[in-house]
Amino acid sequence: MYTTFYLIGIGLFIGVAAWFLFIWAVKSGQFDDTEAPKYRMLDDDDEPAKPATPAKPEKKKSS
Repeated sequence: MYTTFYLIGIGLFIGVAAWFLFIWAVKSGQFDDTEAPKYRMLDDDDEPAKPATPAKPEKKKSS
């Protein structure tokens, strides 16, 4: 009989802990926007790479 009360107590503790974790996740913004990340990879907002300009050789000074 004591085992039943023990398991009920553990179950209630785990349930309340899970509820608090869920509330924390909602308040910290974990579920704010679930749709945008799958479309973000399709955005092509990168600027094209600029071609590298070759370095100009330095002029030798005559002494």
